[in-house]
Parts: sequence; C-alpha cells; structure tokens
Amino acid sequence: MCGDPTLRDDPRLTASVADRGLAGLRWAVFVADLAHAALIAELETWPKPGLVSLVDSGSHDDMDADTLRRSAAAIRPFFADLVAAGARNPEMAELRAIGLRAETAMMRATGGINAHRGAIFSLGLICAAAGIRGAGGASAEARAEAVGHLWGAAIARAPVSTVTHGGRAARRFGVGGASAEAAAGFPTVRAVGLPALRFGRSCAAHDPDAARVQSFFALLAVVDDTNLLHRGGADGLLAARAAAATFLDAGGVAAPAWRDRAAAVHRAFVAARLSPGGCADLLAATLLLDALGSLP
Repeated sequence: MCGDPTLRDDPRLTASVADRGLAGLRWAVFVADLAHAALIAELETWPKPGLVSLVDSGSHDDMDADTLRRSAAAIRPFFADLVAAGARNPEMAELRAIGLRAETAMMRATGGINAHRGAIFSLGLICAAAGIRGAGGASAEARAEAVGHLWGAAIARAPVSTVTHGGRAARRFGVGGASAEAAAGFPTVRAVGLPALRFGRSCAAHDPDAARVQSFFALLAVVDDTNLLHRGGADGLLAARAAAATFLDAGGVAAPAWRDRAAAVHRAFVAARLSPGGCADLLAATLLLDALGSLP
C-alpha cells in the first residue's frame, strides 16, 4: 500500500495530495482504489502461512490467485459506494445493505466462492469512515478508532452469524472475531499490525514483502482467528500462534534467512490444512489504514 515504496510513488496518490479539491465521487473512487490495492498487496505477500498467494494456493483447494483478483475487482466499486455513504453519516443498516451487494458481486465473480467476505466487512467500514466529513489528515490509528466511535455499538448489537464458518467458530469457542475487532475500533490493528508494519519497513525499506510479512506474523501471534478455529480447533489456533511467536522471537524479518523460515511455517500450515483468513483480512485493513494515514 502507500506504506510500500512502490505504492507510495503511485501517481494517483501524488495527484490526490496536490489536488486539495478532491471530494465527492473522486474521493470515493480514490479510497476504493486504495482498498483494492490493499487486497492485491495482501494477495502478493509471500510467505504468508496457509494462505493464497502468487506462489501457490496454500491450504485452499477452492481458490487461487486469479480467484482473489476477480473478487477484488468485483467488490471495488462497492468500496466507493461505502465512502459516499459515509459522507451521509449513515446508520449501520445502510452500510450493511451495500456490503451485501458487494458479497453478491463477489459470489458472482468467483462462482460462489467466499474470497473476501471478511474483507468486505472490515475494509468496507474503514472506507465508510473515510467518507465522514472532517476525516482528512487523520492518522491511521484515528481512522481505525473512528469505526468504533461511529458504529461500534451497532456492530456489537448485531447477532453473530450462524451461517459463516467464522461466525459458527466464534460462537463455539467464545471469541469475538471480526465483529468485536471492528466494534472496538480495530485495537489489534492499532496495537500490533501497524507498529509491526512500520518495524518491518525500517528493517528492509526496499522490500515491501518484509514489512507485510512482519505485520502478518505479528497479527497471527495474537489474533483469535476464527478461520483457524474452524479448520483446526483450539489446538490448531494455539499451534499457529506459537509458530508465529517463534518466528518473531527469532527476529522476524530483521533476522537472516527470514524468508526461508517463514516459508517453512507456510509448508507446515499447508500440511495441517490451516488457513488464517482472519489475519489476512486484518493485514489488508492494516495496509489500507496505513495508506490513508499517510495522506496529508
């Protein structure tokens, strides 16, 4: 994202900063472009244990990189709709309706595969908050907190889904999942994801993968990922978090041969069929917030 050297130099970003008149539709499309870029950057991150990348499909038999690209393209316009809705100070019901339309477009583009439902929820709320008047120039952390201030109570009141794998796992294991994270203003992204991204960037300024991998492993070490709980139960979650902690304790991306060690964790996850999709969504949220927070 904007935190990565290649995306910081994106001419769209340069133009937007110079043009103080960016508003309305142009701003909505710009933020949607950042959200889409965050999803693509998450996809391109490697090694990312158990997850789909340009290298392989990880622990997934039903999707590959092309699936995720089609999904990201299909939901991109709805991120713009959410930004535009944010300018109207909307109730959660309006945002939810847009999110459901995005899910329908995703399913149509992927042939019925849930590629980005969690990302539609998390990134969609961040996009909506970016549409609020007076949000310009806010830090990444402030933008994350804004989601909780604006819609936290409504998110917390909503029943936990009994349809999705993540929702059922959240109920079974008594964890908050993506809804609790968003309702509280993305505290894990603020306290873990963003600092780790910045640390990784300081270790390898010219290697965008390094910053993203550091952030991903930091999230993996602490998040009660409902996708991991669905696939591996409590033991699978604990094993995944322990593997991430071991990687970080050894120095993370600041240590020599970090990519080889991360790839070894990836192979272990694939062998165990573990897939931390919740952490993938939070990495994308981290990247989007970092991009928005980089704007003057």
